[in-house]
Order: sequence, then structure tokens, then C-alpha cells
Amino acid sequence: MPGGFPDFRLGSVLATSFTATLTERCGDAVERIPTPQRLLDWLAVNGLAVESCTAAQLELARELRESIHAAVTAAAIRDVLPACAVRVINDCSVRGRAAAVLTPEGNRQWRLGSASGVEDALGVIAADAIGIIAGERDGKLALCASPTCRAAFFDTSRSRTRKWCDMNTCGNREKKARFNANQRKNAPAARTGGG
Repeated sequence: MPGGFPDFRLGSVLATSFTATLTERCGDAVERIPTPQRLLDWLAVNGLAVESCTAAQLELARELRESIHAAVTAAAIRDVLPACAVRVINDCSVRGRAAAVLTPEGNRQWRLGSASGVEDALGVIAADAIGIIAGERDGKLALCASPTCRAAFFDTSRSRTRKWCDMNTCGNREKKARFNANQRKNAPAARTGGG
């Protein structure tokens, strides 16, 4: 996990991975890209390395992230996409100058030019968001069942019934909370019955 970020390049969705740079949205929110350098780190880990980032570009990235989250959330619950979010996603997609290239394995990969900037990387993320919201990929948009998280994710499981954005964090936390609640509920019965 270079730089504290999970490696999302293999088998994941760049757009929803990007929205996960703000976690615990309905609890004590944690900002994972608090500085321009942290955004550069995240982009590099996800195959979109650029040289520099300004404070204004960081704000644009956060605006795109929140717009993607709003649009994906609406799509997951089959609601109308927020017009403002759609506008931001489209603007970022149009501004980006990245090329899709074919890998020897037959996969599509994005390539940024040597003079590429943050806007170009954000264009790739926006294009990915457009693809998943438009239904161009095999999977289903969903929201994490954790009441404090509610992260958007793209469910590619066979049954399309995944409940957690990440089983290792939210899923385990919820399972532990249920286990502890059951332990507390059963503890008084064990004390009185052991007489």
C-alpha cells in the first residue's frame, strides 16, 4: 500500500476508488487527500502520475470527488442525477487530455503525456465515472451498508449483493459490532442461569 493508499489499479473502479479519499462520510469524516502532495501520491499509486498540484487543483479534485459521489449515490438508489454534479463531471472529462492505450494483455489503460497536469488525471477519473454511471461496465453501483460510511462502490461480485465497500474495514467493523451486541445481550442470561 504505497503512500497509505490501497492499490486500486487491478480490478477496481477508479471513480469510486477516488470517492473513497473521503471516508466515514456519515460519521467522523476522514480526508485522505488533505494536501496537494497527498493528491499527487494518490494519483501516482493509481497510474496517473503528474508532476505538480496547486491548492486550486486540489480543490477542483475534491469538487470532482464530491460530484462523482453525489452522481453515483443517485444512480445507486435510482434517483435523478444532480445536474450540478453532472456538469462538474462533464467539465472535468472534457478538460482532460489523456489517451486510452491497449496493453499487451488486451486491457485498456490511460496514458498521460509528459506535460500532463492534474486536470488531465481528473479527466480520466471523470471519464471512468461516466462509464460506470452510464452502465458501460459489468457490475452494479451500490452504497456501503455501514451507517457511518455509506461509500459508493461498484459491485462486480457474481450475485451483485455485496454489502460493504471493503470487507476488511466496514464489513469486519459491522460484524464485530453485531458480535459484541450479541455478547452483551447474552451476558445477563449467562450470569443469572449459572447459579
